[in-house]
Amino acid sequence: MTDVADEEATTPTKAKAKPKAAATAKAKRAKEKVSDPLDVPLFDSAGERQGDVRLPKVIFAEKVNTPVMHQAFVRQTNNARQGTAATKTRATVSGGGAKPYRQKGTGRARHGSIREPSMKGGAVVFGPHPRSYAQRMPKQMRRLALRSALSQKATEGRVRVIDGFAIEEPKTSLAVGLMDAIGFDDTTLVVLPAPNFVVSRSFENLPGIKIVLARNLNIRDLFTHTYLLLAKDCLELIEENFSRPERPKAGRGDHDDHEDHGDQEAQ
Repeated sequence: MTDVADEEATTPTKAKAKPKAAATAKAKRAKEKVSDPLDVPLFDSAGERQGDVRLPKVIFAEKVNTPVMHQAFVRQTNNARQGTAATKTRATVSGGGAKPYRQKGTGRARHGSIREPSMKGGAVVFGPHPRSYAQRMPKQMRRLALRSALSQKATEGRVRVIDGFAIEEPKTSLAVGLMDAIGFDDTTLVVLPAPNFVVSRSFENLPGIKIVLARNLNIRDLFTHTYLLLAKDCLELIEENFSRPERPKAGRGDHDDHEDHGDQEAQ
């Protein structure tokens, strides 16, 4: 017994690993590998990579605001509704002027018109009527929703930039080759700075691809398309149209100037 105890006492014990420290180091290495989401690949019209381009921070570095994006999406879809559905009430349905049968003595339920809602071919109760589904939303909230959606696309690595669409004639094969070279295999929203007939004709036969101008960028198109393909000239337009406006701040110096001006007038 004594020998066994001595052997156990002299046997070196293995050092226990520190899982917390290992997990922290692993997370740190993973964080170092992640590139800046604002640096996105830049391609030419042939699909060859030309390096990276920096996205505007004021647009693509916005904190994602999910409730505002949802509100903007619901607003846009509701504003697209016609609201022309209509049903006839008892006042508008034709016929039914005379009482169908006498009040008493038949053993049947009492009815005053064959156009009652309970009768076949009668009116509709609580049916839809023409109305407006339009919703209003402040401009700054709409811009915030758009910046949030664009920032989410950039964070997920779903944004690519094209340095001009040098397509001389409309060919679907050129558009297919460009999408394959870029690596987009799902629905894509192509954003142009200005109308381009050749580019639009080249992409219009491809399913799941939509062409939109930079000034018409909207939350619904960003939600319904997986990837975002931007022309390089669109970056400046997007920054001009959808950036957060800078509010002038009144400093103490301005207040002092007003006081001095008032003192001079009093003298």
